[in-house]
Amino acid sequence: MRVITAAEIDQALGFPDLIEALGDAFRGDLVTPVRHHHEIERPGTPATLLLMPAWTGPTAANGFVGVKIVSVFPENGAKNLPSVMGTYLLIDGATGTPLAALDGTRLTVWRTAAASALAARYLAREDTERMVMVGAGALAPFLIRAHMSQRPIREVALWNHRPEKAESLAATLRAEGLPVTAASDLEKAVRGADLVSCATLSSAPIVKGAWLKEGTHLDLVGAFNLSMREADDEALRRAQVYIDTPAAKHEGGDVAIAIKSGAIPESHVQGDLASLCRDPLKRANVAITAFKSVGAALEDLAAAMLVWQKIGQKA
Repeated sequence: MRVITAAEIDQALGFPDLIEALGDAFRGDLVTPVRHHHEIERPGTPATLLLMPAWTGPTAANGFVGVKIVSVFPENGAKNLPSVMGTYLLIDGATGTPLAALDGTRLTVWRTAAASALAARYLAREDTERMVMVGAGALAPFLIRAHMSQRPIREVALWNHRPEKAESLAATLRAEGLPVTAASDLEKAVRGADLVSCATLSSAPIVKGAWLKEGTHLDLVGAFNLSMREADDEALRRAQVYIDTPAAKHEGGDVAIAIKSGAIPESHVQGDLASLCRDPLKRANVAITAFKSVGAALEDLAAAMLVWQKIGQKA
């Protein structure tokens, strides 16, 4: 069995290739059972174990089985260790032979950004030029690159609650040739944006619906539990709302919270990525759209299969 590192994943994957692979996966024959979520009792804060399985269906040309194993140990920061760590196991679908163990953390940032950009392919205006990136964490560079591969973005304003982190990341991305500058006034940046992408751990709404101009696309990636929020109820009420999978109606923040509180009815969610890929939206340029992702095992498997196609099977 081959071990595939983060650096090798970076070498194998790119945009828009991964976006195309995810689109094929959402249109294709993949089986994705409900993820397993287990709490592990430990002294102090409990830990969490997540198991995310998926496999190709019987009509697939090449059969694979895969599972992402994610551990969340909140107190690891005090030990100078990441709180969230993951490994992806890719298995031959014909024989059950383990093929590769991939860096699950790196695979996740790639596929998460690709899913947002896939949604934007259908939900963002074709003439989208100005993007706001809210958050300067590990996902931010991937989201910027992914969205730029789908729309003619010529300006990216990067905002973070710690301004020095936004300045640092913006400088790094400018050195790569990307048109990124740090923004100090989030409201002003959002009011002028065509696309707003959020990847934060905020517990309270950051982006307000009143700031969104006609035609804006709102991409909500963070807020992975019911105590987190990136956009307010007004933003969701004003938008045509789409989600990655039906799980977003009850998992993660934003959409699930708004439905639970009664701020929006469940019927306000107009579709998911599978429906968008199979029956693309006829978008009105004045419409505000929103996409909420909570992640899906299908995306992990599609990304792992692409890595194996590019480098794994050549070993």
